[in-house]
Amino acid sequence: MSTLIAAAAAFLAIHFLVSGTPLRDKITSATGERLYLGLFSLASVGLIVWLVIAYNRAQAANNPRLYDLGEGIRHLGIPIVAIAFLLGVQGLFLRNPTSVRLAGVAQDEGTVTGVLRITRHPFLWGVALWSGFHVAANGDEPSVIFFGTFFVLALFGTVLIDAKRRRKSGAAWNAFAAKTSNVPFGAVIAGRNRIRFAEIFGWRFWVAAVLFLVILFCHPRLFGVSPFPGAWVPF
Repeated sequence: MSTLIAAAAAFLAIHFLVSGTPLRDKITSATGERLYLGLFSLASVGLIVWLVIAYNRAQAANNPRLYDLGEGIRHLGIPIVAIAFLLGVQGLFLRNPTSVRLAGVAQDEGTVTGVLRITRHPFLWGVALWSGFHVAANGDEPSVIFFGTFFVLALFGTVLIDAKRRRKSGAAWNAFAAKTSNVPFGAVIAGRNRIRFAEIFGWRFWVAAVLFLVILFCHPRLFGVSPFPGAWVPF
């Protein structure tokens, strides 16, 4: 368990103490943006691999269950994770000023489209939904640490990215932020934007839906746990 905690702490540290902070600006001024991104990406992938290995080893041990919220919570998994995929995966295909090396598109006309009308951080909110559900549905200590790491990073990551873009992009970012929101549907509720279903239910939606269905039906084979009621295994 100590290895899992160390991996989780290291993964959060490089994001909260380096990425999105003024320290990142100092590092990139010395190394250059491309080298920094390469090294940071390599470190992130390495730490995720460490996290997964540590989680699997911790799961093999006899770990106490911290809580059990009941079968009703676990039965919500399919619709909640479906929403996470439909939001997060679509976000990966959009030119989003919150994405790496795309800060400049904040000033472009037509940037706010599709799921960006719901939130300017669709991928991170998708991760938050996915990981938050798994924290609630599992309850064992390794799962709380593993999925909780991604949940905390996703939620606070949105705030860090906003601060970084505001610091570096100034007026262009402020104009983009005025038409969008961090919290899903915040800009829509405030009247600063409106949902256009034709944009949301385009080809990106179907890519996300197909990917979700593939992972859903392969989940028992890939992860050893059925997400279906009654622990049904499709094949």
